[in-house]
Formats: sequence, C-alpha cells, structure tokens
Amino acid sequence: MNDSIERILSAVSSLSEEERGELFGRLATEWSYSPPTQRIMALEVESTKSGSQPEYTLIFDGGSKGNPGPGYGSYALTRHEDGKDSIVRLDFGREMTNNEAEYETLIAALHGLIERIEAVGSSPGDVSLEIRGDSKLVLNQVQGTWKATNDRMRALRNRARDLLSRFDAYRLIHHDREESVRILGH
Repeated sequence: MNDSIERILSAVSSLSEEERGELFGRLATEWSYSPPTQRIMALEVESTKSGSQPEYTLIFDGGSKGNPGPGYGSYALTRHEDGKDSIVRLDFGREMTNNEAEYETLIAALHGLIERIEAVGSSPGDVSLEIRGDSKLVLNQVQGTWKATNDRMRALRNRARDLLSRFDAYRLIHHDREESVRILGH
C-alpha cells in the first residue's frame, strides 16, 4: 500500500467512534457508489447445480467483546479444486459493533482471497465464490434485499460490494449460528 493511504488509515484509526461514523457517512454521501453489473446468485440457495460448483467457499463470522467493544473475526477459505482449506483469525484492534465486525471480517476475507488469486498470476474475474455466514444483516444488505440506512453500514456494504465485483460470480448463503461455531469456533 502506498504511503498516502497508510497515513490516511493511521489518521482514521486515531479518530473516535463518533468521528469515524461521521467520516464514513460523508464518504458514502460524497463519493456515491454504484457497483458494476455482476452475476449474483440468489441468497438462501443451498444447492449447487451440476457444473456450477464455485472454485472457493468462504465462511465468515465477526463479533465484538461488548457491543460496541474490541472487534474480532474469523474466516475459513476452501479451494474446491484440491480441498485445501485454511482458517484465519482477526483482531481488529479497535472498538466496533458486532455488525461492523461481521462486515470487516468479510472485507478482510475478500482482500485475502484476491491477494492469493493474484499471487499465482490468476484473476479474480475468472473465479466464482460461495460466501456463507450467519449475519442476515450483512448478507441481505450486500445482496440488496435490505437497505443500509446507517452511514457506517452503507460504507462497509459498498466496500464489500466493490470487492465482490472483482469476481466472476458469487453466491451469498445464510447459515445458522451453530454452523459458524462448528467451523470457526465462535
């Protein structure tokens, strides 16, 4: 990342929760965002048709110790070609709500996957992805089924959509909380 972005991120992390909320709101308002047209698979669809198996499955979950409180998250990534999988644990090092932690975990997971794909000389635009999580709010806001009326949630939703727009296709699937605990441990 270039120095200018690092300085901006450092400055943003020093802001209070209220100041960050105001900043995100202004960014969302002043920098209107319209995601590119994309093939989006329906939310809550559990079966995959023959020949449409995604290349990767991403399972995410985030939370905070208190609400708001210190944010954390985890995600599991499985590459279906060879069954290789990994679990990544995240500590965001700042106060946030549970919903913000859910979004931040999804965003971190998408960044991580894009980096992995590009590191081997491939393009995310050639990859399909299945995303599973227990946050109906995040999944439905990203899908567009629910509105993001809070400025901070809207900014996070837009970041997630922007990252997802880099993939050929994706499917958002809600699963029960117990499934997240079984796979990720929290």
